[in-house]
Amino acid sequence: MRWTELDREACSVARTVSVIGDRWTLLILRDCFLRVRRFEEFEQRLGITRHILADRLRKLVAAGVLARVAYQERPRRYEYRLTETGLDLHPVLLALVGWGDAHKAGESGRPKLYQHRECGHLFDPVMTCSACGGAVTARNVRVLDGPGAAAANDA
Repeated sequence: MRWTELDREACSVARTVSVIGDRWTLLILRDCFLRVRRFEEFEQRLGITRHILADRLRKLVAAGVLARVAYQERPRRYEYRLTETGLDLHPVLLALVGWGDAHKAGESGRPKLYQHRECGHLFDPVMTCSACGGAVTARNVRVLDGPGAAAANDA
């Protein structure tokens, strides 16, 4: 598999990795969910070069994950806001948070706590079955071919 061809693979993981599969992009998305929106804020928080940041933001806009929105006219300046497509990545980031909290938090504990606004409780990210509500783990999932697999095999 070539990095530039991942978006054409008959695999949802490969297609997703083609959009968010590098460390800078994931950290940019993390900051977006922490309500960072402006180029200079990303640059300062991440310690990323302007060239790499501009490239990653451009790719996220092209993929429909972020929208570039003017917030000032003179001089014209932009901020980056999560689109609905971008907001749909929240469970992905929370899954990474859950793994990091479980395996990389260290002696001092979790760096961030997550509170559910509707009930006010702190929560741990978990995966549940959309049909029955039961826990979903690597040990209780079977993977079957879907209609996209058959279409890929025909090509």
